Amino acid sequence: MTINDILVSPMRRISVAGGDVLHAIKKTDLGFNQFGEAYFSMIEKGLIKPWKRHLRMTLNLVVPLGEVRFVFVDDVGCKREEIIGLQKYSRLTVPPGIWFAFEGMAEPYSLILNVADIPHDPSEVERKELNEFSLRWSS
Repeated sequence: MTINDILVSPMRRISVAGGDVLHAIKKTDLGFNQFGEAYFSMIEKGLIKPWKRHLRMTLNLVVPLGEVRFVFVDDVGCKREEIIGLQKYSRLTVPPGIWFAFEGMAEPYSLILNVADIPHDPSEVERKELNEFSLRWSS
């Protein structure tokens, strides 16, 4: 897989009295494969979570609170950056085999939802330290 295989899907935000409705994913959406698990991750502003690559998992990432900078690197060294959150409310569908790291961009923290196609399995994740790819982070 390459960074060109990452899908960015603009998401619906519906304004309603008392608080907006933020769509995440439907089984009919492009990028949906099957349901494995859904989980939230919180990330503080300025914090960078280091590189990881899933070998089998497809991620569907949504940021319903705050803003997050995702950086992706494929096996041929091509890099791609996507910033999503309420200002650019979108879902990133990331196929297996792509390295990624991410940075919190909003105070006090941002919230990430991942709707994955398989349950978490530590044996299918590879990790690297932040300095193992040359990239300039804002923090």
